[in-house]
Amino acid sequence: MTASLLDARGLVVRFGGVTALDGLDLSVNTGETVGLIGPNGSGKTTFFNALTGFVRIAGGRAQLAGADITGLEPRRIAARGIARTFQRLRLLLDLSVFDNLMLGQHLTLDHGLWSSVFARGRFAAAVRGQAEVARTLLAAFSPGLPARLFEPARALTMIDRRRVEICRALIRDPALLLLDEPSAGMTPDETAELMTDLLAVKARRPALTVVIIEHDMAVIERVSDRCVVLDYGRKLAEGSYAEVAADPVVRRAYLGED
Repeated sequence: MTASLLDARGLVVRFGGVTALDGLDLSVNTGETVGLIGPNGSGKTTFFNALTGFVRIAGGRAQLAGADITGLEPRRIAARGIARTFQRLRLLLDLSVFDNLMLGQHLTLDHGLWSSVFARGRFAAAVRGQAEVARTLLAAFSPGLPARLFEPARALTMIDRRRVEICRALIRDPALLLLDEPSAGMTPDETAELMTDLLAVKARRPALTVVIIEHDMAVIERVSDRCVVLDYGRKLAEGSYAEVAADPVVRRAYLGED
């Protein structure tokens, strides 16, 4: 039996009188890709925010690899092995691609090591080593991206900006990757290309666990091992894409009858 990496039980999140998550139970197995779908306001991003410490959990618990992460600060949760992207792009566009990727390393770099690097004049060698790591990761998404490592992120197309954002999340080798609508702002062709990249990365890292929020059902069908449907902060249905898409309750609440 595949081990459960993420286990959320009875999660409750409230914003004043609004209950955004209402006793949500959701488990994700190691190496699994789960598609999280549902109407706007159903609690999908709130679930990500609860897992990563951006909102307060009013009830229930969340465990990662058996360790309780409920109520921890975002930086401590990230250090445990959860990385995420956001629906709205959060690159620093005036910084280089390399600088943006290094922001993803700040929790794992040994600051004592870097102090000694400066002190002993080994800074250039250390940067070269980090740059090689960055180039290898970028090449997994696009052969042309490593050559643009020291260009400003502003110079990149939307799909390449998304690639860099995902690489920034992956650079510290997380156990769980949370992707919040990675296709937002992209054309259908760009979306298909980015999903091909994601599947290739997953093939190289079979233990990487992914939860992806998407409204593009073609994306969910293509990349997900299992789908979970939320509505009003509760789990409405779960199963394979085919099972969920055929569920009359899901069709009425979200997908439509046609």
